Order: sequence, then C-alpha cells, then structure tokens
Amino acid sequence: MEKPVHQPRQQVTQQGSKSILYYVHDPMCSWCWAFVPVWNTIKQNLPDHIEVRYVLGGLAPDSNEPMPSAMQAAISGYWKTIMQRVPGTTFNFDFWEKCEPRRSTYPSCRAVIAARNQDASKEESMINAIQQGYYLRAMSPSNDSTLIELASELGLNPEQFEEDLNSAETQRTLIEEINMGQAIGAQGFPSLILKNESGYRFIALDYNDANVTLAQLGL
Repeated sequence: MEKPVHQPRQQVTQQGSKSILYYVHDPMCSWCWAFVPVWNTIKQNLPDHIEVRYVLGGLAPDSNEPMPSAMQAAISGYWKTIMQRVPGTTFNFDFWEKCEPRRSTYPSCRAVIAARNQDASKEESMINAIQQGYYLRAMSPSNDSTLIELASELGLNPEQFEEDLNSAETQRTLIEEINMGQAIGAQGFPSLILKNESGYRFIALDYNDANVTLAQLGL
C-alpha cells in the first residue's frame, strides 16, 4: 500500500489531533452529483475537529475518441435511474444532442487541481461549476475549452489556468491522488474515508439521508 501523498493542512489543535474526512470523487461522476445535497448537509454539521479534504478519483483516462453510442445510452440510462432513486436530482439530457461525448474525466480532475493551485478557496467552486456545466448546462467538461470557460466564470486567471491544466505537475498530482484514494480504501465514487489516530475507516453513505453518515461519525 502506498503511503498517502498528502499531509493534513492542520494536524493539531488545542483540543488534540484533527480527524480528516476524505471525500474521494470525480467531478464527472453522476452519483457524486446526486450526492451534493446530502454532502452539503454533512459538511454543515461537522464539528471543528473534523477537516474535509477532497481527493480526485479519476473515473476515465484521457481519450479523444467519441463515446460509442451504446455507452452513451448506458450512461444516459444511469441518469434516469439516479433521478428515480435520488428525488430532486436533475440532469439536462440535451447534453447528448448538443455535445460530442467522450469517456474522459481526467481533464475535469486536472481542472480542479489547477483551480486549487491558483486559489485554494476555489476548489469546491470549480467542482460545482463542472458539475453544473455538465449536468445542467449541457457542456462537455472533457474539453479544455469548457474548463477554461468555467474557470474564467469563477474569476480565475484563464491564462494561468490553461497553463496549469495540462502541465506535467498537475498530471503527476492527479495520479498521486488516484493512488491515494485506492490506498486509503475508496470503494467507488463518492467515497468517504475518515482518518484519525486509529487509522483509516470507510464511512457508509446514503444518497437521501445525511444522518446515515453523521451517525457513523458520532454526530
């Protein structure tokens, strides 16, 4: 097992060691999109001694090949299933007509890293922008042009963002995070992993009930 590549931003407080709740995700994962409302509730109810850290999982490597029609049908079918299982989740199915889909999520993952590197406070905003662009605005986050547009909308420097987006350092960071997610026990996306003095512990989640996760955190 590889050692985690990230160190906590703040490990010790006056009350003792911080626990870290790792959120292992992919910005283009439809189940991560469905989990957003519950995830927001979980974050709002976390005590100060639990710090949230995002880890990119990387669903699909870089590819310039158009997504086969059978895969398009399968993924759009997943969207319909999610809408049934997680009431309130919305998808814009115009995506499948307006865009040329590619099975490639690494660009969106690198976009989160590029945004974080430029302004750490923009990490969650970039994740949300990618999700809303993909699922609500029928945009393709597999395309660099889409990601640069979204970054600009967030007030990030587009030239620096574009340079960082496909840099070797950004790609290296992505691979490290993918390896880290696997090493700490992620089981698909999204996954929640709690790290405390006892080590790493997988935390179950429910897409319709934040209390399932909060109860496991002792809250």
